[in-house]
Amino acid sequence: MLILVTGGAASGKSAHAERLLCAHAPSSRLYLATMQPFGAAAQTRIARHRALRQGKGFETVERPTDLAGLTLPRHYDGILLEDLGNLLANERFAPEGAGDAAFGSILAGIAHLQDCCETLVVVTDEIFSDGVTYPSETVQYIRDLAALNRALAARAAAVYESVCGILLPLKGEKDV
Repeated sequence: MLILVTGGAASGKSAHAERLLCAHAPSSRLYLATMQPFGAAAQTRIARHRALRQGKGFETVERPTDLAGLTLPRHYDGILLEDLGNLLANERFAPEGAGDAAFGSILAGIAHLQDCCETLVVVTDEIFSDGVTYPSETVQYIRDLAALNRALAARAAAVYESVCGILLPLKGEKDV
């Protein structure tokens, strides 16, 4: 099963995603972290996310690119992918990323992860809602993320949006 959780910055989407995964994955849980630890702000965010999932039975793997090439030690009840926006930025802009092939690379990676677990929860970002004019590279990134969100939402059994800490079901399950 694929579950997509979206929301704005600091909306509580990560905590909701963890709760959803724990509800669907009774034992073996993998947290797949995509954020590259550049700078103090990233280090703070990473520490916060580690504290959030402490004691919940998660193994952690850090993988900023090439999810399709990831070899996992076993099949998991659940995998939480945190998050699609970071993964896309890494694939598009990092030297080791897929560059212009990021969209296809990410979809192939998501398909691979689905083969490695019973439930995959993907955290993504709300986009196109700030009204800011961006450079062309950023506009392409935003378009790619919107297309990835649409593609995953179409495949997902459930889609949720986190708004001010409240989880709103958009598709599928209503009570989790």
